[in-house]
Amino acid sequence: MNYLNQFYTFISDTLKSRKLIFELAKKDFRAKYLGSYLGMLWAFVQPTITILIFWFVFQLGFKSRPVDNFPFILWLLCGMVPWFFFSEAVSNATNAVIENSYLVKKVVFRVSVLPIIKIISALFIHLFFIIFLFIMFLVYGYKPSIYSFQVIYYLFATIVLALGISWITSSLVVFLKDIGQVVGMLLQFGFWLTPIFWSLKLVPEKYHIFLKLNPIYYIVEGYRNTFIYHSWFWQSPRQASYFWIITLVLFVIGALIFKRLRPHFADVL
Repeated sequence: MNYLNQFYTFISDTLKSRKLIFELAKKDFRAKYLGSYLGMLWAFVQPTITILIFWFVFQLGFKSRPVDNFPFILWLLCGMVPWFFFSEAVSNATNAVIENSYLVKKVVFRVSVLPIIKIISALFIHLFFIIFLFIMFLVYGYKPSIYSFQVIYYLFATIVLALGISWITSSLVVFLKDIGQVVGMLLQFGFWLTPIFWSLKLVPEKYHIFLKLNPIYYIVEGYRNTFIYHSWFWQSPRQASYFWIITLVLFVIGALIFKRLRPHFADVL
């Protein structure tokens, strides 16, 4: 019961700072590209170039065929766009506390919002790429449908997952600097183990259950169900239940770990 009270207090205190979170997220987004000639355009240039490279390699180089009668580039985009958001959110949020050590030492500042600020900052870029997705589908002759609205659901699911993980990693990295390297390595593994540019159908069915243990699989397939296969999220109750159980467990554990370690941050930093 004590843990539940701690969790409730932690979340309620964090929510009280929502206006501050949004303002600091905008400031963080601008500051990240301040001083460069292209400025904030770099936030969109790098992911776009990566997408074009993969499209060139697999579409033109390996002559990848349409997946389920859909152009490969559209199928690829539906996997890469959510992955970019999750990867950038987690990697940036992991270092949020260390990068803002001067704020940690301020007693009145809610340090728990720092990972959230990084995630919201990454969200600005992601919203652009969601619009880009809609434009690409229109170019290929596919109009938005009622299923398009559920992108909001998968976006929310990604944020909750990223935040739970980030509270864990951002608090632990203060005491164990190697955590940052481990997170980067796990994200690389996650990219190749998630069916982003390859289809799950290429893998023998007996291995599917192991690949589906990856919670990002649910997000990637969710974007494809939204834009390509036109399937509602409640039509896969087993996969949805597994995802939310894992995500909420990480979210609660992350909140409790962050709250427990928070008083010791200033001593180490």
